[in-house]
Amino acid sequence: MFQYIIRRLLIAIPVLLGVTVFNFFIINLAPGNPVDMYINPDTTQADIDAKKEALGLNDPIYVQYFRWLGNLLQGDFGFSYTTYEPVLDLVLNRVGPTLLLMSTALIIAYIIAIPIGILSATKQYSWVDYLTTTFSFLGVSIPNFFLGLGSIYVFALVLNILPTGGMFTLGSNGGFIDTLFHLIMPAAILGTGIAGSTVRYVRSSMLEVLGQDYLRTARAKGLKEFIVTNKHGLKNALIPIITIIGMEIPILIGGAVVTEQIFQWPGLGQLTIQSISSRDYPTLMAINFIAALAVLFSNLIADILYAVVDPRIKYN
Repeated sequence: MFQYIIRRLLIAIPVLLGVTVFNFFIINLAPGNPVDMYINPDTTQADIDAKKEALGLNDPIYVQYFRWLGNLLQGDFGFSYTTYEPVLDLVLNRVGPTLLLMSTALIIAYIIAIPIGILSATKQYSWVDYLTTTFSFLGVSIPNFFLGLGSIYVFALVLNILPTGGMFTLGSNGGFIDTLFHLIMPAAILGTGIAGSTVRYVRSSMLEVLGQDYLRTARAKGLKEFIVTNKHGLKNALIPIITIIGMEIPILIGGAVVTEQIFQWPGLGQLTIQSISSRDYPTLMAINFIAALAVLFSNLIADILYAVVDPRIKYN
């Protein structure tokens, strides 16, 4: 197992390098440049040229990339073009809220999706199956921004039982209960889309397992259907479900950008929108790099969990 992890980490290095190359060139090929944000009626062309030179924007794009990469290898992500803070400090301050939002959304998604997927598989072609299928299609089809705005209108404006946004109430000490109330809506909205697609995977995986001979044998021995389905069946259906977790991390990251902006959640998603608007290239590169690390790490964890769930799987 240890050797397999080392090999995966070595493979991840060129993948990360490729991601940084692609992101850097895409970001820098976008129209405009960061200096545009400093222009005002009193700005002269000499000031603009001096600012470009100070930021290194006059150098060829490949020179800028290798300078950024060299700094990255030393643990330096540069400074923000807008706040002049070290980018690493700026990003790390936003990682916690995003992790809280994404982990809560993932828990909500699987609490919803696994029981519904099992129920749909055990009641195949019944009205229950059709109802859960409709739920999964709606969860996948309805955009996060629509659900988010709708939930704000209903639960915050009409019913007035949840806050409209933010991570805590202004002027409060941001305690656990206060943060929990602010977390409910964004986490539920982000988790709904994940749950919609996951229900279909759980249902398909369970249908494949429920027809196996060893489950027929378990039923023939007199075991209750609940035990047959949830103990013997679900355990062997978990491998495809674990695969989905690794695949859904990028979806969560992308969904968090929209959800955090709607609910003004102070995480990486909101920082991404702000950095795009201000053309803060160093911050965008740091966010993309961390997102790529998260995706690669989640896939590695999924591979390790395969062996935990199914002892027959061995990594040589």
